[in-house]
Amino acid sequence: MPLGNGFYGTQKDDSDSAEYCTFCYQSGSFTNPALTLQGMIDLSTKHMMSELKFDETRAHELASSVIPTLKRWQ
Repeated sequence: MPLGNGFYGTQKDDSDSAEYCTFCYQSGSFTNPALTLQGMIDLSTKHMMSELKFDETRAHELASSVIPTLKRWQ
């Protein structure tokens, strides 16, 4: 998720988080703390297919190459 334009997550003090988006991080906590890396890849693949009209192979390749590099999954 690109950050900016209202998509920043928030810290406990309600300030913007420069590291996480609003869908993943609110009030200083992950919105779905039990979400696994594979679960996030699957959700992102489905989102790219339905909302962005990517084919499944391309969506999965993109999610699999980008998501593991994000701070949450390090």
